[in-house]
Amino acid sequence: MTGASPKKRMMSSQLPVAVLLLLSAVAGAADEATVTAISGDTGEREPLLTVVPLYPEKARRARVEGEVQVCFNVSRSGKTSRVAVRRSTNRVFEKTSRDAVRASTYRPLAANKELSGIKTCRTFRFHLSPVAIELPEQAPG
Repeated sequence: MTGASPKKRMMSSQLPVAVLLLLSAVAGAADEATVTAISGDTGEREPLLTVVPLYPEKARRARVEGEVQVCFNVSRSGKTSRVAVRRSTNRVFEKTSRDAVRASTYRPLAANKELSGIKTCRTFRFHLSPVAIELPEQAPG
């Protein structure tokens, strides 16, 4: 690059930095975040709608994984109440887990059935799965 202008030399020296930034951004976005309910309800009620919590973006970027156990009551009408975290490996997952349980619903209890005083618990596991990224081969030059 003997005859290149100072502007072109500066741009060509910034190219490797830009490529590294782009690759790190793609690598961070390539992780598949999954949330799994690892244990069923401990109560006897039948779920109608089970909401799975969203993986918090902050935790995904920091590559944090964990587990949260949320316990709650189910009313006669099938609504959840008194939702509380019983056990958690990281607080970043607690709010999304509580919100998911609050949004879940259960089959209403029949009129001839008695409402159990037993709390229901659900455990969610937050896990990241790495995804391989293939880089395009550069032409010799």
